[in-house]
Amino acid sequence: MEYSKSIERLKTIMDELRTECPWDRKQTIHTLQPQTLEEVYELSEVIVNENWKGLKEELGDLLLHIMFYSKIGSEQQQFTFDDVVEGVCNKLINRHPHIYGALKVNNEDEVKQNWEKIKQAEGKKSILSGVPNAMPALIKALRLQEKTKTVGFEWENTGQVKAKVEEELNELYEAVADENQVEIENELGDVLFAIINYARFVKVDPERALEKTNKKFIRRFTAVEELAQADGKSLHDMTLWEMDALWNKVKADEPKK
Repeated sequence: MEYSKSIERLKTIMDELRTECPWDRKQTIHTLQPQTLEEVYELSEVIVNENWKGLKEELGDLLLHIMFYSKIGSEQQQFTFDDVVEGVCNKLINRHPHIYGALKVNNEDEVKQNWEKIKQAEGKKSILSGVPNAMPALIKALRLQEKTKTVGFEWENTGQVKAKVEEELNELYEAVADENQVEIENELGDVLFAIINYARFVKVDPERALEKTNKKFIRRFTAVEELAQADGKSLHDMTLWEMDALWNKVKADEPKK
């Protein structure tokens, strides 16, 4: 196969589907949106699992969605796929003056700082304006912190962030002791935000870390169910202590890392 012609082939297929397939013909940018989000989550899952074969497939699915939106944009006389590609090429060149211009940078932090300066010059009203409102809360918190870091709104060391986590935890405990539900929610949010900040300082992706723990919990709890079933028992009829004993057995049987 001549891969250089693959994009043109995909365009042709998209044109044919849009003309001949009843399902493809009725789609709009609004009906595609939830499916695009699903594709992004599927992409995220294969990345977490380091599934390279799956990654190739999911990238193809996402590319199809980009082509689909571009086809609809062309029909609405708004933009074409080539406009999309040209736009991102121009943006990358404009925002990398240390590669395509005379600007000198010493490290990735300076690259990010200059990126935000350029975005401001392009008309962005706030450093935070590029963070989507619909973004999941954990990832949004991480992005907000990364954004404000580019203008120096950042703790100096991990010890300061640790102290902030402990301060927020104490405030949460006080709210719980006062049985103030509104403040409990507020303080718990502050704790989570501080924990995400701490994760940045110890160079851990909090989304990836939490998803790994989710998978570990699923794996262990499923094993607990299987052990109980092998003993002729149902979890519904077992005490917490009996289930905890099975949990500890599953942990002990796991390979040491």
